[in-house]
Amino acid sequence: MRDLDDLFAALEKSSFRRGFQLRGKDRDYLRDKGLPVVLSHAQDFIAKRLSPAVIPNDGKQTPFRGHPVFVAQHATACCCRGCLEKWHRIPQGRALTPEEKKHVLATLERWLQAQSGSAPQARQSGFNWP
Repeated sequence: MRDLDDLFAALEKSSFRRGFQLRGKDRDYLRDKGLPVVLSHAQDFIAKRLSPAVIPNDGKQTPFRGHPVFVAQHATACCCRGCLEKWHRIPQGRALTPEEKKHVLATLERWLQAQSGSAPQARQSGFNWP
């Protein structure tokens, strides 16, 4: 897996990835629900849409809007297994390990915190992966 500082430096060089920002309803949703609730949704999306070894619609499973996590996934290349392999160095063709799921969640959390304008906080929720 790629170091997060290295990953975010690389993402900054991509005009496509830099183009994603939370706006309107997605930004309001993050503000109203709070980061812990949004991250619990992210955990569910990761488990269902990214974690399996085989994803029938891989590359098309993540909408571009409708939830702050979807925007974060595209901004951070956590949207499909192909992007996870290219950007995060997480191989396709097998289920994600608990450590890889934590990596994806930490990536999304870092981006969402930056978009919310809040300072990074120690995670209080103890997300555990089976």
